[in-house]
Amino acid sequence: MLIPLGILLLAVAIWAFVWAVKSGQFDDMEGPAYRILMDDDDPRIPGKKGNVDLKDDA
Repeated sequence: MLIPLGILLLAVAIWAFVWAVKSGQFDDMEGPAYRILMDDDDPRIPGKKGNVDLKDDA
């Protein structure tokens, strides 16, 4: 009973790995590590909350 259950678990693990590779889970391994270093709360970026747009004041 343990051998068929082990084979079934192995097949599920292989399927999950193949699915992850095909869906692009391992495409960019360095991007998320550098993304935390980027400053995305710059008030000069248009459309950000708290930014005063001069066109709306006129």
